[in-house]
Amino acid sequence: MPRLLWLDINCSYVHSSLALPYIHAQRKNENTEWLKLSATISANIGETVAKAVKLRPDIIAATLWLFNHEYTMAVLKRIKTVLPECTVILGGPEFLGCNKEFLSKNPEVDCVFRGEGDTEFHNWLEVYNTKDKWKGIDGICLLDNSIYYDNGLAKVEDFFKLNPPETSKFFEWSKPFVQLETSRGCFNSCTFCVSGNDKPVRTIPVENIRKRIENIYAKGIREIRFLDRTFNGNSRRALEILDLLGEFPDMRFHLEIHPGLLNDELREKLIIIPDNTLHLEAGIQSLDDMVLKTCKRIGNTDKALDGLKFLCGLGNIITHVDLIAGLPYYTFNNLKNDIITLAEYGAKEIQLELLKLLPGTEMRKRAMEWEIKYSPLPPYEILSSNSMTIEDLQKARLVSKLIDKYYNTRAWQNFFRKMMLGNKEFLSQFLEWLSCAEYLDQSLSIEKRGMLLFDFICRYYPDKSEEFIKVWTDYGLSVRKLLGNKI
Repeated sequence: MPRLLWLDINCSYVHSSLALPYIHAQRKNENTEWLKLSATISANIGETVAKAVKLRPDIIAATLWLFNHEYTMAVLKRIKTVLPECTVILGGPEFLGCNKEFLSKNPEVDCVFRGEGDTEFHNWLEVYNTKDKWKGIDGICLLDNSIYYDNGLAKVEDFFKLNPPETSKFFEWSKPFVQLETSRGCFNSCTFCVSGNDKPVRTIPVENIRKRIENIYAKGIREIRFLDRTFNGNSRRALEILDLLGEFPDMRFHLEIHPGLLNDELREKLIIIPDNTLHLEAGIQSLDDMVLKTCKRIGNTDKALDGLKFLCGLGNIITHVDLIAGLPYYTFNNLKNDIITLAEYGAKEIQLELLKLLPGTEMRKRAMEWEIKYSPLPPYEILSSNSMTIEDLQKARLVSKLIDKYYNTRAWQNFFRKMMLGNKEFLSQFLEWLSCAEYLDQSLSIEKRGMLLFDFICRYYPDKSEEFIKVWTDYGLSVRKLLGNKI
């Protein structure tokens, strides 16, 4: 019986991948011994390698994505040195493009899997020790005697028929939240997203979702993050899901929503959803119609802002809004103006990320057309484009940190938002002030962030210092400590 070791590498112990439990739940027989080795990207590489080697696996499998790529490969190369006869197979979003170059540069990897391996992985497992038969498995890419074989994209058509990952012994119940994948594919065609070409959307019946939530609830979990690219892409289904979530008022659900696709019925449902049940992630990306059109994103700015204004005005829901710096024709000034607009609308959280040129996306294939230069190494972040210089993008990176440390921090959000909206130059001034002292790349406590903001206010906006002192004391912090260096 072969021993299969799954390397479960995550960014932190809070996060957990569904790949292993999904695949394990579809097993056809018990002819393989399944083992799992979990680690985070901050763990000691040597220790992870030693643990893996001790298990003496015949097969090693792992999922690669942006932030675990480097660590996972460092571990695998070492394991293969000690166990050269071990067969290594990798899957995940890193392999949605052409995989010939990766296989050429990483000979310790025997093959990679493109697409959904829920069922096809088991077909490969049955012939894992007969390389010639790999060429008949959908999704498998390999080099054999320097010849590259590419078996296209594996796809599960009957997604709703898959056994739920919660039925696997490898499903992780000890985390503070679980992920529930309710659909695959996306109605949108965004050129920067790996789901942009995944059509049609495949969904799980709402009644099946109910049963799974009930099971999760029975396990004591009270937070679920839906893996559904845009749950309101189908308004009728979205209404059914909202009705379902309303049945669990003491649970918390995270959903992705398109604010430009909110009809009257959906708005009425959202108004009456129990307090703190929903955390909505609104994908705005940009408030420039030309940028959105270039990226093939459905919808327009006016409708998106109308929907966002409605969502941000709801006191029972937290709305998180996304922006992406580096999209074609999106300038740094556009970005700053968009942040101000989102603050005006009262977004509870603003997340700004730099564009990443993901394997298999249209954006990556057309990078030269938009003069986009990006890192050849994960996470493939943009370095410059036709609308942003490398300096602009570094400023955008720092703005992201600034927003996260102040706007997205409850203690300072209201004051920071008021300063942003009342003084056009505040954001740029504070950014430059913190950047010069290199504070933004440091880990800062909430108290330290407040003291830095107060120092800046005293220097550039002294008429606002008394107002900030009240914010400080209302949060329960000592005025003596704040004013210690001012007395």
